[in-house]
Amino acid sequence: MIRALYSAASGMRSQEMNVDNIANNLANANTAGYKTRRAQFQDLMYQSVLQPGTAAGQQTVVPAGLQLGLGSRPTSNEIVFTQGSFSETDNPLDMVIQGNGFFQITLPSGELAYTRAGSFQVSAQGQIVNADGYALQPAIAIPNNATSITIGTDGTVSVALPGQQQAQLVGQIQLATFANPGGLNSTGQNLFLPTTASGDAILGTAGGSEGLGTIQQGQLEQSNVNVVEEFVEMILAQRSYESNSKVVQAADQMFQDVNSMSR
Repeated sequence: MIRALYSAASGMRSQEMNVDNIANNLANANTAGYKTRRAQFQDLMYQSVLQPGTAAGQQTVVPAGLQLGLGSRPTSNEIVFTQGSFSETDNPLDMVIQGNGFFQITLPSGELAYTRAGSFQVSAQGQIVNADGYALQPAIAIPNNATSITIGTDGTVSVALPGQQQAQLVGQIQLATFANPGGLNSTGQNLFLPTTASGDAILGTAGGSEGLGTIQQGQLEQSNVNVVEEFVEMILAQRSYESNSKVVQAADQMFQDVNSMSR
């Protein structure tokens, strides 16, 4: 009975964290470039009352054994990097990566962060920056008198200037990918940092031989959160939590009955 109490309590704690994860997904359903997370669980250690394979006689062994589990625990909430839907915008500096890859962002500390959110603007100094004012890396400066900006599928950035018939190349956007994107560390603000689990960034040209996707101008990648699926997961988590709470109540009642009989 004590075992049942602890096992059910661990299940309730696991589902609490599952609901927290679902809530964050739903809160970011309209966040550009957000990638949904899926909670993963594993069973805890087992108490072996009778080990499988234990000798049952001189020439026979126990085929199954008797092992009692001690509940579950959350192990991770992996990032699902499926492509989100695209929406057209009127901003020539809005970009999506069609396929694999991340934009590189220079943080105030000088450290490089990575993002799928391609909403960019021009700073007062003419640099291409994200919504928080962090510069795109490699740095690209847009002339103040530029009349239009064109971004190619390979990341080349060209501008049209007054009095010039041909567009002027001002830079090229470089993308990054990772051996294990699921190992990236989420820091908020749509940014990721590399870890030993993700490996170092692999840099390359959009659409190049590194398996990187192409860049599409004038569009934004929306969140890949499926609201209907999240509601289904939330209902399942709620039912699981309620089931575990029923086990706690039943085990507690059985424990009280045993105590009353021993008096």
